[in-house]
Order: sequence, then C-alpha cells, then structure tokens
Amino acid sequence: MAALMWRRWMNYRRAQRDKLAALRRAQFGERDDEADRPEPLRADEVAALDGAGGVPPAGGPGPLGTTLPLAPEPPVPPVASGRGFGAAGVPINRQSPFYLGFVGALGVLVAYAFVQAIQQLNTTITLLLVSFFLTLALNPLVEGLVRRHLRRGLAVAIVFLGVVAVFGLIGWVVIPPVVQQGDTLANNAAGMLDGLLQNQWIQDLDHRYQIIQRVQEEITKRAADGNLWAGIFGGVLGAGKVIATGIFSVLTVLVLTLYFLASLPSVKQAAYAIVPASRRPRVISLAEEIMRRVGSYAIGQVAVAAINAFCAWIMMSLLQIEFAAVLAVAVGFLGLVPMVGASLGATVVAVVAFFDEPKKALIVVIYFVVYQQLENYAVMPRVMQRTVAVPGAVTVVAALAGGTLLGMLGALLAIPVAAGLLLLYEEVLVPRQRHH
Repeated sequence: MAALMWRRWMNYRRAQRDKLAALRRAQFGERDDEADRPEPLRADEVAALDGAGGVPPAGGPGPLGTTLPLAPEPPVPPVASGRGFGAAGVPINRQSPFYLGFVGALGVLVAYAFVQAIQQLNTTITLLLVSFFLTLALNPLVEGLVRRHLRRGLAVAIVFLGVVAVFGLIGWVVIPPVVQQGDTLANNAAGMLDGLLQNQWIQDLDHRYQIIQRVQEEITKRAADGNLWAGIFGGVLGAGKVIATGIFSVLTVLVLTLYFLASLPSVKQAAYAIVPASRRPRVISLAEEIMRRVGSYAIGQVAVAAINAFCAWIMMSLLQIEFAAVLAVAVGFLGLVPMVGASLGATVVAVVAFFDEPKKALIVVIYFVVYQQLENYAVMPRVMQRTVAVPGAVTVVAALAGGTLLGMLGALLAIPVAAGLLLLYEEVLVPRQRHH
C-alpha cells in the first residue's frame, strides 16, 4: 500500500511538470516531451485501492490516514499584457516554503521598521494629537460663526486671533510678576542668607554639627573641580534647549491647529471617502458625534477651569496673598487635569499662603473645599450638560492609563477618548451582540 501511495504522489509531481511544460510550449513553441507524462495505475493497483469501496477522490483521505494529492488541473493559458511586451510568465508558487518564509520574514521586518518609526516620531505624533484636539475644541466656535453667515476662512481667523490674544493676556499677567520677583530675589539673596545664618536655631545646629563649615568646604572643593563648571554650563545649555524646544512646540501646535481648522471639512470628506458606501452614513454619524463630544468636553473643561481660576484670584486678592495672578493662572491650568487638577491647584495656593501666614493657609483650604462642592454639584453639571456623562470608574481608569502613557497630555485626552469609545460600545458593539 505504501508503494501505491508513493506511485500516486509521483504521478502528481509528473502532472505538475507536465503543466509547466504545456505553459512553456504555449509561450515559446517547445516540442512535447512524452517521457514526463504520468503513468496510469495498473489494474491490480486500482483493484487494491478499490477494495475499500472505490478509489478515493483526489485530495480526500487515503489509506493509512494519508491524504491523496489533488488531481492535476488543466494547463493555465498564458495571459498577454496587451501592450506588446509578451505573455506573462509562470505564476509564483505561493505554497512554496521559500515563498512563505520570505514573505513572513519581510512582514516581520516591515513591522519592526514601523515600530521604530513610531518611536522616532513620538514628539511629532504628540504635537499632531495636541493640534487635532485643539482643532476639535475650537471647531464648534468656528461652526457657530459660520452659521452666522461668515465665511469659514474669516471665522477661523477670528477664532485663532482670539486664542492668540488669550495666550498673550496670560503671558502679560504671568511674566512681569515672575521677572520682578526673580530680580528681587537675586538682589536680596545675600541679605536673606545672612538673616538665615543669624537665626538662633541655625546657630545652635551649626554649633553642634558644624554644618556651615562643612558646606563651605564642600563648596570650595566643588569649585576647585573642573566638572562643576562643566555641569553648570551643561545645565544652562540644557535649560536653554528645553525653553527653545517648548517655544518651537507651541508655535508648531498653533500653526497646525490653524491649518486643521481651515481644512477640517475637506479632511473629513477625504477620510469618509475611503469608507465603503454602504457603511458611510453610519460611520459619518458616529464620527461626527464623537468629534462633537470631544469638542464640547474640551470647551466645558476650559470654562470650568477658567471659573475656578477667576474665583481663586478674587479669594487670594482679598487675603492679600502674594503672586495672586500667577497662582490663579496655575490653578486654571491645573484645573484642566481631570480628577486631581483642582486638588493640585489648591495645594499650591495653600503652600504659598502658609509661608505668608498659617492662618491664611487654613482659610485657603476651607475655601477650596467649599468651592469644590459647588463646582461638582452646580457648575460642572451646567457646563457639561451637552457632553456625555462618563461613569466614574471609566474616568479613573482612563485618566490613569492616559497619564501613564503620555503624562499630563494623556490625562487631558483620556476622558474624551473614553467618551468616544463609550459611544462606539453603546451604538455598535451592544446592538450587534443583540442580533447574534
């Protein structure tokens, strides 16, 4: 029986060679080779295979648990290119181990190159995400102006100039006090150090452990070492590089946001065009709803943070806390961070107030506790009434995951992304499971 199976396999191989020979003859006019034709089975071999109820079909289960090879297919006629370059050659055997191994290795290399490219473009992708998020946040304002019969280009220019004006106002509020206080600190640093050294508690501590003498010796030793100045110079260069990179990133985000706002309708149409026509209406409706929720969430979060910063500025002005404007801006920016932003802002203000006067710090803590309750139950529901309500557990998980992946940026984007995924879950996954 094994000999019969081997003979059947050899007939299959000869049939394949006969097919290739037929293709060559059709293309190049080669003569027929009778020696390679498959040999028919003898009568006793057919009877041996027929004893179990007939000859099994080609490709079906054979004796001893084997599988018979497929029957030879008729020769495939050559396909002409239609441009006068001759007929197409013999197609590649896609079942060849070499072909499978080559294609598999090529796929692994392409995937590895793609991962490396994503890692190299991490900063660029982050800037694109921030720009697109700002575009979705500002697009409702642009659409509102368009509905008032303004051209989209003019509407985009008005909104963009408004954004630039807001950032300019923040810089005008924050930068002068910081520069002034920094200059004051630099001029009074020597006097503040002398006052600190004259403190009775510091003198007692120095008398016991000779701290001042050890600090002076360490400073002298570090100053004599050339690595100190190299480290200081490198730190200055590093700080300058960070500042330059930050300015470049801000300008890039602003430019990309402007371009995205101006071309958002055409970008959406180009994206929708690659969706099959049968599914396009549903995809468009879901995508538009996701973008609406993201934009509404961003506007609502900015409004809530602005209200928090304004009320905090009034409170700090009444208490005569230093750097009230700067701290109010910090409270506003930290208020954009979900869950922990308001608490971080309150902590910063309380620490500054504590160094001014502990009683003021207590008042600040009481104020932020009361305001947080008003914000959660009065301000937030009114501002966020047009956005989707994301469950608390999903909010916590999304914020933690986003913060782990992309830091503060990930925490900012986590809630709108979770809102979009929640919409897909409610409108796509759940209805599909109900019908199956």
